[in-house]
Amino acid sequence: MSCSLLRRWAGLGALALTGLLAACATPQKIDAPAQTEQAQRDTALSRAGRFALSVTHDNGQVEAVQGGFAWRDDGQRLMLDLTNPLGNTLARVWVVPGRAMLERTDGSQEAASHPDELVEKVLGSPVPVAGLRDWLHGRTGAAPVRAQKRDDQEHLSSFEQAGWRVGLSRYDERGPRLLQLNRHEASRSISVRLVVDQ
Repeated sequence: MSCSLLRRWAGLGALALTGLLAACATPQKIDAPAQTEQAQRDTALSRAGRFALSVTHDNGQVEAVQGGFAWRDDGQRLMLDLTNPLGNTLARVWVVPGRAMLERTDGSQEAASHPDELVEKVLGSPVPVAGLRDWLHGRTGAAPVRAQKRDDQEHLSSFEQAGWRVGLSRYDERGPRLLQLNRHEASRSISVRLVVDQ
């Protein structure tokens, strides 16, 4: 793979994963201060691990990228760092209510009012995203869910939501440590695998 293609796909991986991870990063509006604090505690989460993204086009061409991620979410602000397999930073993503920003190591930035818009703006086509903020906790969130299954310990193990087939496994006290996301579209199939190391 050429250096320019590697950089392009590193950016694509960062953006696609950004969309997946940050889609629901805007917290729900809750009136009571106590409820707001509880909601922030319920969504606060720090995770780090590895990701692999592959896109298979209808002509058989496969493009893939992999690397590491560090997810820090305090319930109000989300920060996501993405690294290449050697540990070098590819991008940092910030999401706060009403704004999503991608900052690359060369200092260039892309911004949008919502993570979905950011992905579409940079890639030129939408990457449907929803729910991973909940999925990292081992729950489905508010969008309609189909084909929901649970494992022997009653952990959520698989379901379909927002066009994605989601598999969750290897739970610890904070949630799943393996997430497999698959989506089939008219001209491509998208597969994202997240392995949580800590």
